[in-house]
Amino acid sequence: MKMSGTFWSAARFCILSFFFFCIACDGHNKPTYEYMPNMMDSRSVKAQEAPMRTPVAGTIPQGFAPYPYKLGEGSIAAVNLKNPFPKTKENLLKGQKAFSTYCIVCHGERGLGDGTIVPKFPRPPSLTSEKIMQWADGEIFHTMMVGQNLMPSYATQMSPQDRWAIVNYIRVLQRANNPREEDLKKLNEELEGPK
Repeated sequence: MKMSGTFWSAARFCILSFFFFCIACDGHNKPTYEYMPNMMDSRSVKAQEAPMRTPVAGTIPQGFAPYPYKLGEGSIAAVNLKNPFPKTKENLLKGQKAFSTYCIVCHGERGLGDGTIVPKFPRPPSLTSEKIMQWADGEIFHTMMVGQNLMPSYATQMSPQDRWAIVNYIRVLQRANNPREEDLKKLNEELEGPK
């Protein structure tokens, strides 16, 4: 009696299935054939983990200028750091935008220390106080750079240009909250209009 072609097809299928089943269940944790071994055996980097390669000592990334002052050196920074940006309308608007992004939650809209976060945390100092008004621009810049008390450092969040623009904007807030006699006189003239 002759066996049909379907029988041999079914037999081949069963033998091949058994063969692949035996290969798949050999008990190894690692596949026997690696298509891309570099992906399989590469060292993985987890979030918040240090980079795999550390830079050579003394190297500085392109476009980076190291900040020379440390926490507690505000008075030295006040003497050495000068604001390179003039108080133009463009810079003041840039400072207002950056202030509204980073500073307003703690210091409030007018810099009085009455931001939305105040009920949960201690009240930050008013940026329009006599103490802060006496600070040099470099000292305000330094405080944003390294932080102070509960205020964290904003060195990685803001560019130096944004920090200087915020310093200019803080000076505007200080003058708006503590107007001089000539400011009030000029305002009254503008309110009265031309005679």
